[in-house]
Amino acid sequence: MEPRSACKTRLSRLLRNTAHALVTSAVLASGAFAEPADAAWIDTWTASVQPIWPANALPLDTGIPDTLTDSTVRQIVRLSVGGDRVRIVLSNEYGATPMKIGGVEVARLVGETARADLSTRRTVTFDGQPSATIPAGARLMSDPVELTMPSLARFSVSLYLPERTPLSTFHWDGRQRAEIAPGNRLASADLPGAMQLDARLVLSDVMVDAPAGARAVVALGDSITDGRGATLDADRRWTDYLARQVAGKPIAVLNAGISGARVLSDGMGVNALARFDRDVSARPNVRTVVLLLGTNDIGWPGSSFAPHDAPMTVQALIDAYRQLIERAHVRGIRVVGGTIAPFEGALEGSPIRGYYSRDKDQVRQQVNAWIRASGAFDAVADFDAVLRDPQHPSRLLPRFDCGDHLHPNDAGDAAMAAVLTPRMLFGRSDMSPE
Repeated sequence: MEPRSACKTRLSRLLRNTAHALVTSAVLASGAFAEPADAAWIDTWTASVQPIWPANALPLDTGIPDTLTDSTVRQIVRLSVGGDRVRIVLSNEYGATPMKIGGVEVARLVGETARADLSTRRTVTFDGQPSATIPAGARLMSDPVELTMPSLARFSVSLYLPERTPLSTFHWDGRQRAEIAPGNRLASADLPGAMQLDARLVLSDVMVDAPAGARAVVALGDSITDGRGATLDADRRWTDYLARQVAGKPIAVLNAGISGARVLSDGMGVNALARFDRDVSARPNVRTVVLLLGTNDIGWPGSSFAPHDAPMTVQALIDAYRQLIERAHVRGIRVVGGTIAPFEGALEGSPIRGYYSRDKDQVRQQVNAWIRASGAFDAVADFDAVLRDPQHPSRLLPRFDCGDHLHPNDAGDAAMAAVLTPRMLFGRSDMSPE
């Protein structure tokens, strides 16, 4: 027989738990435990960072110096949604040692030029200090900077690196030239004679104080999303066109494309399953992710990129998509699935061999059939139907082909953006705040 003291303990615990449940039910009914309010800040621009790949690991040269010392790096950013204050985020995620930041300044640009408007110049601080150190493997967010930035505004971010700094964290295909000049040139309006790179260095995000009802759309993709094939320094990636479509609304459009990205395996960046939280679900106010990945999962195996990889199977790619969808849905994020564009003839005339085959195209078509018919996605953006040549469906339409038979040109990117309607992105007929 159970001792009386044990009975009392069990009864006390039962009453306490019952009371807690009743109180919790009442609080939930009152709305006190409702969904948290929208975050006060929102990402308005991003460049998904990736590690520098070892020499000879891939048949591509980054063209980026191994290190910089006593150098100023200036990068131009076009925002999507605007705000009255900005923050910047710097990344040393793939660095093995701490990174010293000697100073950071931002400024609006003069018109459509790359010249900084010094009357708008602002010093960026970190915990009130103009310099900072980013630990190895970490990111660093700045203090708020008072600088009004309207939607689609362009501005410069200048970083001074005083010490020997290994460039281990970067974004390869920036579609916007970065400038590197010797010495501390933070106060200069322009950097004549500077070295130029089509890459993003250290800078990973720009945030603004979120306007009421602000929400973000993240494009998680590969080089087609990253903008390979779009005109350099012209903001003509499909995400740029989408940002123009929603300009004036409190909607941020974030390009989380990485050239060479894959869903299941690392490539010229970590795989999508590994970077999904960082690039999508950890961001504030994300409502929708447009998932456009799979081309490299199909095309890389057996090619010059991954000559020893086994062929991609339809089921493996579908299983990975389902995992990404579930991870988005548990965060309340809507998922738009993008069909994979055709790529017959891809990279012909380049050093890359074996990217396309008929067997690979069969996998692509079967995966696309599942994307369209499975109902697993909240909506489907049929990029394949828009970009393919009706007379030769395994090839890009010539007027949308940048010339390598893999990447859309500016016109193709514009056509992709036009596919994305308000109902597709937000499940409603307009872009007004929720």
